[in-house]
Amino acid sequence: MSTQTFTLPDVGEGLTEAELVAWKVAPGDTVAINDVICEIETAKSLVELPSPHAGTVGELLVAEGVTVEVGAPIISFVSDAVAPATPAPAPAASGEEGGGSVLVGYGTGGGAVSRRRKPAERPVRASVGVIAKPPIRKLARDLNVDLTEVTPTGADGEVTRDDVVGHAQQASVFRNIETPEWGDVREEKLPAPVSAPAGLARGIQPAAQDDDRSESIPVKGVRKATSSAMVQSAYSAPHVTVWKEIDATRTMELVKRLKASPDFTDIRVSPLLIMARAVIWAARRTPMVNAAWVDTDNGAEIVVRHYVNLGIAAATPRGLLVPNIKDAQDLGLKDLARALNRLTVTAREGKTSPADQQGGTITITNIGVFGMDAGTPIINPGEAGIVAMGAIAQKPWVVDGEVRPRWVTTVAGSFDHRVIDGDGMSRFIADVAAVLEEPALLVD
Repeated sequence: MSTQTFTLPDVGEGLTEAELVAWKVAPGDTVAINDVICEIETAKSLVELPSPHAGTVGELLVAEGVTVEVGAPIISFVSDAVAPATPAPAPAASGEEGGGSVLVGYGTGGGAVSRRRKPAERPVRASVGVIAKPPIRKLARDLNVDLTEVTPTGADGEVTRDDVVGHAQQASVFRNIETPEWGDVREEKLPAPVSAPAGLARGIQPAAQDDDRSESIPVKGVRKATSSAMVQSAYSAPHVTVWKEIDATRTMELVKRLKASPDFTDIRVSPLLIMARAVIWAARRTPMVNAAWVDTDNGAEIVVRHYVNLGIAAATPRGLLVPNIKDAQDLGLKDLARALNRLTVTAREGKTSPADQQGGTITITNIGVFGMDAGTPIINPGEAGIVAMGAIAQKPWVVDGEVRPRWVTTVAGSFDHRVIDGDGMSRFIADVAAVLEEPALLVD
């Protein structure tokens, strides 16, 4: 028996500090190697930390909500064993969930055994006999999916992430289907009316009556990272925005047909999917929108990427995230839809990895889900263009000289004027609009 102190590790993204969001254990709890002990929030991600020790929790050295530097002690254990340097791979067998994060210096592995729970804490759905790895079981529970009802497609009958995602009947974090459950929504309260002091009639201003008239919110985590990135982009790249109103009726008809197609069973389809294909297609015709301005020791250069890592701005309960789909230009319509679904679920869980948020080349922001017609979005740092898709609504539209009801939307694009000129961005937005007006252009 020995006492071990666990310090905050670097989770593999050059981390310098993180906020300890929630403890999953308490002093006196018995834990096994790789049991989740807490959640931390880095600049962009919510990460579960697995225990490197087996034994009993001694003391929690950091309170929830406190920001901690890497290397600072956060918890102590009375340990029975220490994690091996290279853990054995996790078997594809049923069991309780374990940590899904692999950290610098130690990792997940072995058959993870959850800490001993009180009877009331045990999951309602045990899914006995289902073959699924611990992270998949956790995903299923988070999405309220009964694994016994999921059709497995993995090797030896194993349930995969795609199986769970396809089965889940949850709202999209991008809110293309319905508004998601945000949870823990703070009730806004106004201060009670205060009678005017007698001196007010003589022009004397009253002092503040209490502390309920305002509040201070610390800037940290996702909000801190977002604000820093937006300021950097807005004050370094000269932004210009162009937009075009279009008839998207044929896009809406295509979405309806895809939803009814057997090939897209259990795959969520929305106008965002067609928008994504349109942006990829148009970027190939105007490569400079997919480029980047890079400052060097000798001045600057423009790097033109011949691949598309398509970013999707996601409004999540934890703040704005911009995960991207790597090499999106190589994906067919069905695989692109699956990739969008995966981004949806991981962003909704707050488990988007740092790697998924790095290396983007061009971004889409779907402001239409908030009822907005158009906007002037700020470019994601390291990119030269961002496209905003407005709300799609029925409006009167002139077709062949007659006014008819059509599904109409507005597509806007902001661009870095150092990299691309107005004519290039205008051609790009015109191409995106052309695809939304006639999706058959994608068949080439």
